[in-house]
Amino acid sequence: MKQLNNDEIRDAVRNHYGKTAEGCCGGPVPKDAEACCVADAEAEVVDENACGCGATPSSDISSAQGGCCSGPALSPDKTSKALGYSSDELASLPEGANLGLGCGNPQAIASIKQGETVLDLGSGAGMDCFLAAKTTGARGLVIGVDMTPEMIAKAKLNAEKTGVKNVEFRLGEIENLPVADNNVDVIISNCVINLSPEKWKVYSEAFRVLKPGGRIAVSDIVLTAALPEELQNDLSLYTGCMAGASSLPDIESYLSEAGFGDIRISPKDESREFIREWVPGSKTADYVVSATIEAIKPRA
Repeated sequence: MKQLNNDEIRDAVRNHYGKTAEGCCGGPVPKDAEACCVADAEAEVVDENACGCGATPSSDISSAQGGCCSGPALSPDKTSKALGYSSDELASLPEGANLGLGCGNPQAIASIKQGETVLDLGSGAGMDCFLAAKTTGARGLVIGVDMTPEMIAKAKLNAEKTGVKNVEFRLGEIENLPVADNNVDVIISNCVINLSPEKWKVYSEAFRVLKPGGRIAVSDIVLTAALPEELQNDLSLYTGCMAGASSLPDIESYLSEAGFGDIRISPKDESREFIREWVPGSKTADYVVSATIEAIKPRA
């Protein structure tokens, strides 16, 4: 069976989320509708031609278009509420910032303080950046990094809508962060690191840019059992935040080798319920689960 290479994975991820940024997710949501956008609400069958952030209701994994959200039946707000975001938080966001992506709520574990510099890995349309900007305040700064030009353009447009001044969006790969050394207090990320084919490098870069005493607080998908080979090499499952997941021992090793201490990885078994909806009919939830990942860069 053909194995995926790093360039092939990056291209697929960039294309998938570029289409998501330009698609209907985050666009006009029909009033009181369950679908994530007008196109889905009007579609008789949600398939690969519909909203890019949903999972195809198919038992055929090879044709599934999985996504980091709860599936086409939920709007972005309903998806995010299920992941732990409050109604007040979601109401404060500019229209289009919430694409219904993610597998947790890193804001809940980041303990962001006023005046801190926050870095969001894979910032998408800016949802977590805008929420972090409110917490860190005018004396703080939030930097969002994303490798998809369409997402960066969408996030910058969202920032212009609100006039927020303490957020920057930078185009770049999370394995090669466009951020200076020892510059960041806290790193957040929501269901993105699993998409990297070089996760050890992501954590190494995170360590480089954090200040001594800085922390990483992310939500991500992790492996709880070895994926069958045919699932490992399914690009749609990779872009859908499942096939690229690492095991807990591997993540602990990446963090430890980068230099982090106080490593805590907490799997959320209840997340299997919404993961099943990403690719209905598949058994991927038997192998992966959402988790919070926390670690500290030592002061000396």
